[in-house]
Amino acid sequence: MPERRTVALVTLGCARNEVDSEELAGRLEADGWDLVEDAADADVAVVNTCGFVDAAKKDSVDALLEANDLKDHGRTQAVVAVGCMAERYGKELAEALPEADGVLGFDDYADISDRLQTILNGGIHAAHTPRDRRKLLPISPAERQESAADVALPGHAPVDLPDGLAPASGPRAPLRRRLDGAPVASVKLASGCDRRCSFCAIPSFRGSFISRRPSDVLNETRWLAEQGVKEIMLVSENNTSYGKDLGDIRLLESLLPELAEVDGIERVRVSYLQPAEMRPGLIDVLTSTPKIAPYFDLSFQHSAPDVLRAMRRFGDTDRFLELLDTIRGKAPQAGVRSNFIVGFPGETEADLAELERFLNHARLDAIGVFGYSDEDGTEAATYDNKLDEDVVAERLARVSRLAEELVSQRAEERVGETVHVLVEGVGAEDAADGAYGRGEHQAPETDGQVLLTSGEGLSVGRMVEAKVVGTEGVDLVAEPLPGTLACSEEADR
Repeated sequence: MPERRTVALVTLGCARNEVDSEELAGRLEADGWDLVEDAADADVAVVNTCGFVDAAKKDSVDALLEANDLKDHGRTQAVVAVGCMAERYGKELAEALPEADGVLGFDDYADISDRLQTILNGGIHAAHTPRDRRKLLPISPAERQESAADVALPGHAPVDLPDGLAPASGPRAPLRRRLDGAPVASVKLASGCDRRCSFCAIPSFRGSFISRRPSDVLNETRWLAEQGVKEIMLVSENNTSYGKDLGDIRLLESLLPELAEVDGIERVRVSYLQPAEMRPGLIDVLTSTPKIAPYFDLSFQHSAPDVLRAMRRFGDTDRFLELLDTIRGKAPQAGVRSNFIVGFPGETEADLAELERFLNHARLDAIGVFGYSDEDGTEAATYDNKLDEDVVAERLARVSRLAEELVSQRAEERVGETVHVLVEGVGAEDAADGAYGRGEHQAPETDGQVLLTSGEGLSVGRMVEAKVVGTEGVDLVAEPLPGTLACSEEADR
């Protein structure tokens, strides 16, 4: 009997990439590959790259080079790049990085097993020539679903697999294989983006916006619940646009309650919301539906009107604050996070001061700050009024310090609150003798965590109530409430 082929997937970047990696894992496992965690134990190391900003691109190149080093003293025979950086640069990446034995674009995902086998056998699969993926689907959203079958859409794989690969009960398995046992998993709601922000290249290599059908999202969620997942996070480039190509821009408002009713799911979280597209009905559902986290990952990017217009975005400080007031009027403990770009071309000291005014009043739970840098193929890269690199660096440091101070203050405001914590670790080194997890206002990896003062009787995947008694920067310290464990045990039964 021939020795089975082994493959390891190394994932960089965002939660959307994690979903794509699990789809690739599902395809490979279905075709007879053994999946291993450590690239050193794999015949082929597949690096799912990020191509968003310079720092992410550097991390992707470093990961490819690190995997290539394994070929000298490990089992690894080939290193293959996939993901956004591979899609965005194609032949250019292959020529600049000969250490990669293959550079595969999204169009290769459906045939990933054959591609890897060819490379493992010493063959060459030519890297693709990048193209603007926005041109692959009709301009009109209403006409896109009919054309979607002919376009590679990572994370949109069919839900059904052949007989024998489905779980013993419940829904048929999606073309996906979990790569960890965490109690939280991302579910792709849509792909692509129709917005034309002047600083962002994502639409050019991820394509135009297209929604997954609600039945696929629901069935995948049911399958994940069977795998022990307790929280799902809906991901896409722009969740507020969900349904516009299916004839119902309010489809998310009706889908969320259905997801919350899936047996085994304790919490549903929605990521990446556009402030300009927030609807009163969506705010109502996010703030009042049981098991739906009152969590708002709002893409503000800046608050000075002139900078936002140059970014081809909408809003200003006062309108953004009004939106936050509306949200907190309905759910005072709602979590809010956002990212911001400083040093954008033409940004003045007055613009920066306006951003600081917004941050000081917004009471955000988590803040990401990035210094502007040119991105290939974007409109902003052609702007003339660029700031010197040292000015951008100084503004980045200045706003980052302010952000760190403000999120710590916001955490302190939560002392005394009761939080619902999904336990993600017990007795870990960073939790001392207790446990750690996340509250409703905290998304995985980006927004801090809750350190529980006791881990007695707790296990990973439990949802417990706890009272916040202190803070450690952005992290909360909380004490499990009496009776919480008993309730959790009853729920498990």
